[in-house]
Amino acid sequence: MSAREDQVRGLIAQDAADWFVASRAGLTAEERNGFVSWLKASPLHVEEYLALEVIGRDLREACEASQGSFDELLVRALHEKGAPVRPFWARLVESLRTPSPRWHAAVAMAALGVVTLGLVLLWTLRPIAHVSAPAAITVLHFETRHGEQQTHRLADNSILHLNTDSAVTVRYSDNERLVVLSSGEAEFEVAHTPERPFRVFAGRAEIVDLGTKFDVRLENKSTVVTVVEGRIAVGLSATAESGSESHGYTPRLVQVDAGQQITVADGWPPTPVAVDPQRTTSWLHRQIMFENEPLERVASEFNRYAQKPIEITTPALRNVQVSGVFATDNTAAFIAFLRTLKGVHVEVTATRIRVSQDQG
Repeated sequence: MSAREDQVRGLIAQDAADWFVASRAGLTAEERNGFVSWLKASPLHVEEYLALEVIGRDLREACEASQGSFDELLVRALHEKGAPVRPFWARLVESLRTPSPRWHAAVAMAALGVVTLGLVLLWTLRPIAHVSAPAAITVLHFETRHGEQQTHRLADNSILHLNTDSAVTVRYSDNERLVVLSSGEAEFEVAHTPERPFRVFAGRAEIVDLGTKFDVRLENKSTVVTVVEGRIAVGLSATAESGSESHGYTPRLVQVDAGQQITVADGWPPTPVAVDPQRTTSWLHRQIMFENEPLERVASEFNRYAQKPIEITTPALRNVQVSGVFATDNTAAFIAFLRTLKGVHVEVTATRIRVSQDQG
């Protein structure tokens, strides 16, 4: 798991803890609806919340099985001075020096119990009289499977389009809108809200926008940003290598206008180049468009959607120039096109599509 994914998971865990504490204080009907919406947004939300529920259940069972209340146990511990007290971890280390499988298991269970109790006490002993539920949409996580695409209207009426094999986390606050693209490709139609900047973190890039339409794609070790409408600023993310935000860091921004594309990789600053944004975003219509592109690149792009990968077994064919518009969900039509190419043989097996030089 990358540093960025760790950060996203931490944000979701924080929201789960807030909902856990708020639910113990009681939720209003509106808050319950918000809680349900938060759970439905992603399986990760459900996983983090259920983990807290399990810990809470274990603590309740442990308290019920103990003799006397928690306060009574504390009073007894403070007044019993006859027996010497030794730190738990010192006894744990000493015990491990004595080879006994049964004792090792018991010590391990005891250590786990102490850690679990400590985690639960951090949450259950917090004051809850003034706890209120988090906002209905604080953190949302969306993912697409291979070949799948999604469209989501966000809380501020911005629209998120998610391409195949992609994952994105959206976090809104009162003063900013933050999105983390951890894999794949997404297009954003950003609602104009100058007082709440819209920021996207993708790989090494940070994109700042006030109201426009742009596409972001993670490709190998680079981030490709294409502006369809309006204007954006692209900087080098302060978290590109450390994985944690540096509040005093101000990246050198590069302005990118409509009809331009910028690739953020190792070198900085990159230079925007003119492109056809309709071709870049043709995936929104389940199409891919090429003009004099090598067959190897076309096959690689088609493999993002196809159930059977295309494999070019003859190296000489990889540089064959290809032009056309292809449907991402019509493998048969693309195979038929390949078979029209001079000197190309296509073999379809149960697991892949092999493209080779025709020996006939």
